[in-house]
Amino acid sequence: MEIADIIQILAILIEYAVVVVAVLIATRKKKVYGWFIALTFALFALFDVIRIVFEYGLSGIHAWILFIACVSMLYAIWLMYRE
Repeated sequence: MEIADIIQILAILIEYAVVVVAVLIATRKKKVYGWFIALTFALFALFDVIRIVFEYGLSGIHAWILFIACVSMLYAIWLMYRE
């Protein structure tokens, strides 16, 4: 396994850790933006996993996942700004 593969796997694990912390923010701190941060990073992790598993395809799905993740994060930071 190459170093780039190891770094990519570590990045995915960190993305999942962010999801867990964001869910804690949503549930324990009662902050709605936590759900949108969790959704964003869950989609980022899904994006990366799909890219690893399906090297030669699914570009349409990739585009939608990235778009939804960006919209989710935009809404999350809007909620933070308004708070």
